[in-house]
Amino acid sequence: MPAPVRHVLFPGRHHLVTRFQTVHLRALLAGELADSSGARVECTPDADVVWAVTSATHSGTRRNPIPAHRREAMIERVTAVEGLPSLIAPVADVPPSPRFARTVLASVELSTGVTASPRETVVACSTPQVAAMYAELGFRIVPVEDAAEDAPARPWDVLELLAAGDERWRDLAHPEVVRFYDRYRLDAHIALIHADPTVSTEGDLTTTRDYRSYTAAFDDASDRKWEQVAPFVEPGRVVDLGCAAGGLLERAARDPRLAESDLYGVDVSRHLVAEAEHRRAQGVFANPNVFFAQRNLLRSAVFPVASVSTTLTVALTHEIASYGEGRSDLELLATRIHEHTAPGGVWVCSDVLGPVGGDRLVHLVLDGTGAGVAPVNLSGWTGEAVAGHVAALSPAERLVQFAQDFPALSGGECDVRWVADGVAELTLRAAMEFLYTRDYVDSWLSECHERFCDMTWPDWVALLEGVGFSVEPASGAWRNEWLVENRLSAGAALRDASTGERVEWPDTHVTFVARRPL
Repeated sequence: MPAPVRHVLFPGRHHLVTRFQTVHLRALLAGELADSSGARVECTPDADVVWAVTSATHSGTRRNPIPAHRREAMIERVTAVEGLPSLIAPVADVPPSPRFARTVLASVELSTGVTASPRETVVACSTPQVAAMYAELGFRIVPVEDAAEDAPARPWDVLELLAAGDERWRDLAHPEVVRFYDRYRLDAHIALIHADPTVSTEGDLTTTRDYRSYTAAFDDASDRKWEQVAPFVEPGRVVDLGCAAGGLLERAARDPRLAESDLYGVDVSRHLVAEAEHRRAQGVFANPNVFFAQRNLLRSAVFPVASVSTTLTVALTHEIASYGEGRSDLELLATRIHEHTAPGGVWVCSDVLGPVGGDRLVHLVLDGTGAGVAPVNLSGWTGEAVAGHVAALSPAERLVQFAQDFPALSGGECDVRWVADGVAELTLRAAMEFLYTRDYVDSWLSECHERFCDMTWPDWVALLEGVGFSVEPASGAWRNEWLVENRLSAGAALRDASTGERVEWPDTHVTFVARRPL
């Protein structure tokens, strides 16, 4: 007969607690249940349940919509009402690993002081792969939902009912969970995350982005970007949409004009917001009133109506068009920004720009030979392998690869006809899409997912005025001469498709100041 146990280890993400789970745990502590081998589990009078809350450092995604502090508070409330003696141990989010059970046990010991040994601990678990890890370490396993004949809903099943708007979730979840969710409007939060078509289950626009290089590149350019937008910033509540890891706000926090302002960074990416929060904890920001949030402004308003003095978007609008519904999402973004902008406040935007007359046919002259070259299917390749392959291609060969990858990933057009060795006929828009992208070999697939030329300056003027902004005189399209000299013209030239005459490089960027009228 096994010795009585002092701890019931209950691992899981625990985004909610079901009625069934609390009944099951009470029965387990009362000695009414058996382990997976059929042996009855006897618990000591002082036995407790150790709730190991996994993925505690991961939130705001479909996989983990609720942050750990909310989950812990919810469990505390449920167990207090149920009279379940409990401890809660947060466990950091980790990649799948055969050592996962050991990670949980170590986290439990570190945060609660409980050394869960097989002699005095049983594991309550209904996930076969996870249960097998603990069994391999010698722990007895007590099945939960999979032990019941009526197949009760598991927490994730209930969460999906909630996300789908099915009110049956309220009958399946513990009543204290329902009250907790209603109090903090977590049901709406979960439904919003699940309904977002642009964000992956891991909380980002794309799964192919290298965050180290992306953040480094954004930080390197932050001084230049802040210098560009700073003259137009109105003090008050200043919001940087698409803030990345907070590089622009770091500069804003040092600006004496904004010493009394509240600075907000908003980004859709969980990874980038986590890095921004980490920097704030290190004291990087001179202004103490700097805040970060993971949100998608397209799915719901983030700030109250008429409450923001300045909204900054730097290198963001092309991503919204690329990963969403193109111009319609830009119109929605403009509408949302207009709504939260205070009268007299501004939206300051800087981004790449499509050429006027983008449907015009041009000849793009490139080093190397593209005719007769076949593209390679890069799906399933590692990022390092993709970078190595693309880097080894000549400019003409890289266009061949781009003409396959860009339409497939972004939905944009890039029809290429080779009229001679190294001379491709295509639209001016497609030529600029390629030239904007071709040097980003380290993030090739991610960059091929983005369209840079959806909007021209006349398009922007019409859109901004259409939602109620007035466009300040300082606004307009401009050409980045450094980009032209060092990137666009390197091994490339534009010619008119009919006459063969040289075509001037078009404007490459837009900076606008859109003001909400008083």
